[in-house]
Amino acid sequence: MKLTEEQQAIVQSEGNIKINAVAGSGKTTTLLTYAQARPQQKILYLAFNRSVKLEAIRKFSEAECHHVEIETAHSLAYRAVVRGSRFRIQQNDLTTYQIKEILNLKPKGEALSEYVLAGHISRCMRLFCNSSERKVQELDYLATVSGEEAHEFVKKHYDEIIHQTRLLLAKMNRGEVDITHDFYLKKFQLHEPILPYDCILFDEGQDASPAMLDIFMRQDHAIRVIVGDTHQQIYRWRFAINSLEQVDNFKDYYLTQSFRLNTHLSKLAEAVIHYKFLFTSNLNINIAGVGKHRKSQVKATIGRTNLALLVKAIDMLVENGEIESVYFEGNFSSYTYAQDGGSIYDVLSLYNDYKQGIRDKLIRSMPNMDALETYAEKTDDAELKTIIEIVKKYGRKLPYLMKELKQRHLADGEKGKADMIFSTVHRCKGMEYDEVTLLDDFITEDSIDKLFRDEGSAVADALTEEINLLYVAVTRSKNKLRIAEKLLPKDFDVPPTHHIQVIKPPKVSKKENKTTAIPQFRKSQPTYANKRWTEKEEDELVAMFNSGTSIEDIASYFERTKSAVYFRLKKLGVIYD
Repeated sequence: MKLTEEQQAIVQSEGNIKINAVAGSGKTTTLLTYAQARPQQKILYLAFNRSVKLEAIRKFSEAECHHVEIETAHSLAYRAVVRGSRFRIQQNDLTTYQIKEILNLKPKGEALSEYVLAGHISRCMRLFCNSSERKVQELDYLATVSGEEAHEFVKKHYDEIIHQTRLLLAKMNRGEVDITHDFYLKKFQLHEPILPYDCILFDEGQDASPAMLDIFMRQDHAIRVIVGDTHQQIYRWRFAINSLEQVDNFKDYYLTQSFRLNTHLSKLAEAVIHYKFLFTSNLNINIAGVGKHRKSQVKATIGRTNLALLVKAIDMLVENGEIESVYFEGNFSSYTYAQDGGSIYDVLSLYNDYKQGIRDKLIRSMPNMDALETYAEKTDDAELKTIIEIVKKYGRKLPYLMKELKQRHLADGEKGKADMIFSTVHRCKGMEYDEVTLLDDFITEDSIDKLFRDEGSAVADALTEEINLLYVAVTRSKNKLRIAEKLLPKDFDVPPTHHIQVIKPPKVSKKENKTTAIPQFRKSQPTYANKRWTEKEEDELVAMFNSGTSIEDIASYFERTKSAVYFRLKKLGVIYD
């Protein structure tokens, strides 16, 4: 393909450079051409994650660019630290319960304090392993904690958290505890390795871990190229930093033409970034949309949170029957599990006071839902909070709803055939779709303005990331974007085009106030005692009974007597005398 002037300048550059590339600007193609122009050099391409690595391997192999090695930070670290060593890897992060047991943590006079302490030890360890610091005590962990209850707990127990984090890391280092992936990356960074390459290409630099950036910046013998998009930094919550702003003496280059976005979508993306003018004057954004896509085959719904996505999927698939097949980016089960390992079904069992149905040891240790909610607040566990909200919203209907979603979920190879693809922004980063619908759980201009007026510069970083989330979501579309009216910038004039469809707020009548995907149990007296059961009602009846809903609640829902429900279940062969 013919290169743009911006791409050509990068390919012909010399020395260390950093490239700020807008969404869909062909940065992988640019890096590939850059490497092709240097066939005598041994080049390392550092990919953001495994899926990006595999895609890059495919593209570089097809171009016969065999002098380029493609790795992730973790694959480099694994080869240097783990292979041939005594270390055993913990495939998932240690759970709160495991940490409590390993360190023999005891209650501190507060309910669940040993579990809350373990949760913060886990998070503090992740912070250290991703940082450039050499000692745990050099961290300022308290500064990373949000949520009033969590902040108060950490402030009170700070020394204990730091001490126990050091003990846990020491146990890993001695081989007494299986190590995490973050641990061996940290150990790699502390070794100060010299990488045997003439040139290193560092992709997705806006979301680099400080540990990996420290390794990259030590490679003074090599030409270094760092590429990313400042406005796509969305992993600050995972302790990532925008390395494009951290590196000095690297010549600046830009890729401002987007081959994905058309003119209308690029203007909207620019307008979203302009939200940042509400709290900063230091802003540089220019996107030239040159995309010519016309297809609307692959459709996606993108939300900020798992909760909003699951509610929307249930609404479209189960209640309204708008779609028949779905695909969730990043594996459907990941939307129903907390980072600590507890599942939506564990929380549901606790909600139903069915302790024997709880597999996760931490959740099983909770006396009730109130205790679990207190734990989630004190640890500021966003994923667990989401699961609690879903369970409280749907209750005993949840197993039936999850079963429906799983049965209609297509395999990875069939993704493009799904009636609708669902994804959070984080899971679809780097992806693109013909048509995108945004849920309305993103930040709005009014919210940004109010938060900054109330809180000032203390919330600037958090607001920046929220705006970036909306920007990344908007820029996933190649052809058409459906967006809620409240998410649009106030000074953005929607062009008369099919490429942007504004979703007006729904009109809710006084007679109708649906808040869940399946109507709430009705409270009126039985009025359909003698009415024939429809096939649809029978299917729903069986599903509710099998999911653990009581006959009393089923009777209330269908507005029938308990005996009518009982005898219908008996006739259907679901229950026996």
